[in-house]
Order: sequence, then C-alpha cells, then structure tokens
Amino acid sequence: MSAAVDAAPGYRAGRTLPLRVELQRQLGRRRTLVMGGILAVLPLILVAAFAIGGTPEANARRGATLMQVATESGANFAATCLFVSAGFLLVVPVALFCGDTVASEASWSSLRYLLASPVPRARLLWSKLAVALGLSAAAMLLMPLIALAVGTVAYGWGPLELPTGGGLAAGDSALRLLVVVGYIFASQLVTAGLAFWLSTKTDAPLGAVGGAVGLTIIGNVLDAVEALGGWRDVLPAHWQFAWIDALQPTPEWGGMIQGTAVSVTYAVILVALAFRGFTRKDIVS
Repeated sequence: MSAAVDAAPGYRAGRTLPLRVELQRQLGRRRTLVMGGILAVLPLILVAAFAIGGTPEANARRGATLMQVATESGANFAATCLFVSAGFLLVVPVALFCGDTVASEASWSSLRYLLASPVPRARLLWSKLAVALGLSAAAMLLMPLIALAVGTVAYGWGPLELPTGGGLAAGDSALRLLVVVGYIFASQLVTAGLAFWLSTKTDAPLGAVGGAVGLTIIGNVLDAVEALGGWRDVLPAHWQFAWIDALQPTPEWGGMIQGTAVSVTYAVILVALAFRGFTRKDIVS
C-alpha cells in the first residue's frame, strides 16, 4: 500500500495538509475567536479598573512596581498588561492551541481519515505544531499591541517610566517590549510542548489543555517553595518573570538566557516524545 501511494503520480508527502489549510481551519474555530476576544478585552478592563480605583500607591517595604507606573504612558500600560497576564492568562492560549490540535481530531473521529488521505504522521504533527505555535505567538503579540494602542489613547504616548527611576525613550521602549514578548513566548514553549505531547496521548482535548495548565500551575507552586533551593533553577516557572531585567536602563540578559535554555530543553524533549509516541500509536478514532 505504501509503495503504491509513493508511486502515485503527483504525490508528494511534503505537500499534504498544507499549512495554509490547517491555519484556515484553526482560525475559523470558535475557541480561537473567543481566546482572541478575551486577550483583546483585558486592556480595556484594566483601563476601567484604573479609572475607577486609581493607580495603586507604592508599598514602602517593597518599593515601586510596574503597577504603580502603569498610567504614565501607553508603553507603561502595555508593560503592566504583560506583567499581570504572563503568569497565567498567556499560558491558556498556548495550552489551548497546542493541546487541542491533535486531540480534537481524535475526538471528532477525523484523525484516521486525515492519515488515510494519505498524510504522513510526521507531516501531520509538524503542520499542526507549526500552526499552533504560530497562533500562540499571535496571541502573545495581540494583547500588548492592543494594550499599547489603548494605553496611548488613555494615557498618551511617551517614554517608559521605570519603577526604579528614570525612563526609556519611546523608540527604545517599543523595542524592549518586543524583546519582552519574545521572551515570554520562549518561556511558554515548555507549556506548548507539554500540551502538544498530551494532545497525542488522549482523545479528550480538555484533558490535554487542562493537564498542561494544571502542571504549569504546579510548577509555579513548587517555585514558591524556597526550601527547594537550587532545584528551583530547573523549573521553567522560576524564570518566567526574568524579562523584567529587560526593562532597565542597562538590560541584564543572564536570567532570560537561562530561562530560554530551560524552556527550550523541556520543549524539545516533550515534542520528541510526542512524535515518537504518535508514530507508533494505533489510530482508531
């Protein structure tokens, strides 16, 4: 059967399940639109919260934070939105797009028909992973871009005022925010890899998405246990806010380099496990 397929005129394994086709399918799904709407609405909610309650005052013991300078400029507001959402909210779209992608096909009983097209298993996984990561990256960009626009309208365009004093020029602050978004995406690769691996192991999309989010939360809890000492350095959650070092007059890159290395290492292992398990799995749905 395989030889016949390979010999079929015009058949090219690399042309099956094109990325544009998979992207169109995923963009048209309700969960994609709902997730985009939630990320777009968050900046508006924060603007309303600041209008009602005012900007929080600095704590004398902890000093100023991004929250205390949120209303200084549009750039400050965008940085604050990233600060309040990076720990959990931005985890959800990554887990959703990467965890739902294969498991949903199995739950619809369409996975075996895709493979019978015939789409090679590795090609199917690469197409779905690439689109899922692309949508995750788009989600990471959508929220700060809207926050920057909303913040500029509400608080004006100006330099990024730093909690520790001083500021960054508007042009520099935009570049730094882009670096921050890039790092947040890199730090979420471990969640993407975990969700994708679980998606190949179950026919329940919510199980894959919930499992990835749940294990990410467990990682955050473990990172809060100071008794673990140096063991926390191998937890991706330990480095999730290392991007704060980029919002300094002289950025520090050490923490972001370590965080990226930890996240990418876990992601590569998990994606490799996903491919290994899926190529040997009996597809019955």
